[in-house]
Amino acid sequence: MAMDAERRQAELIEQFSAQAAALSSAPQLAALVLEATSHPALFAFSELLSLPALSKLAGTQYASSLDVLRLFAYGTLKDYKSNSGTLPALLPDQILKLKQLSVLTLAELTKVLPYDQLMQELDVSNVRQLEDFLINECMYSGIVRGKLDQLRRCFEVQFATGRDLTPGQLNNTIDTLSDWLGTSDNLLHQIQEKIKWADTMSEANKKHQKEFEDKVEEAKKSIKADIDLRGHDDFLSEPGGIMDFEEDRIRSKRRRQPMA
Repeated sequence: MAMDAERRQAELIEQFSAQAAALSSAPQLAALVLEATSHPALFAFSELLSLPALSKLAGTQYASSLDVLRLFAYGTLKDYKSNSGTLPALLPDQILKLKQLSVLTLAELTKVLPYDQLMQELDVSNVRQLEDFLINECMYSGIVRGKLDQLRRCFEVQFATGRDLTPGQLNNTIDTLSDWLGTSDNLLHQIQEKIKWADTMSEANKKHQKEFEDKVEEAKKSIKADIDLRGHDDFLSEPGGIMDFEEDRIRSKRRRQPMA
């Protein structure tokens, strides 16, 4: 589901980027911004904001369209209400989109959103309207997943689509990732050193085992060679050998013979 949503976002951004590149007049570009910020499935706007084609709006009577696009990239409904005097009036679809984006912003800060906070941020007058909005416009659209807790009067966020990063957030993210990369490199180096030490110990153990086996084999060969060198006859003639045993057996028989 998340992968499909990301793919859809990428397709829409590519579509609007291609349209912007083909337009030349400020009114057309302003109309494109209105279309993009009203689209029900688009929730990322920083890439559109960085398009060279849209820079043509600067210094024209449609320059406020850039401010609107910037609001949808980084702002919330509360930001719009605070700056409504300098921004054009938004359409109902844009207001709805800005409310959805406001929920995503809050979900980045905490995973438990009190109803009272949500109603204030979204300009909703009662719990029923708030829950309908969260279910129909947020969870059904796939931008968030969570649980409505009526007893505790809060929305427990389990997943939320990420918003565009501001330039400052992007720098912080780059720094965080750089620190993580450095830590990972150090950890990888330590792991490699331990693997190298383990390999060295393994080779040493194999060498000691081979030396031991060689000594055992040499001892076996030495014993066998000594036996071959002394010969079978020497072994028979030794005290306690087979010849002595036979003589003892004959003497024993003579002693047991009865008297005539």
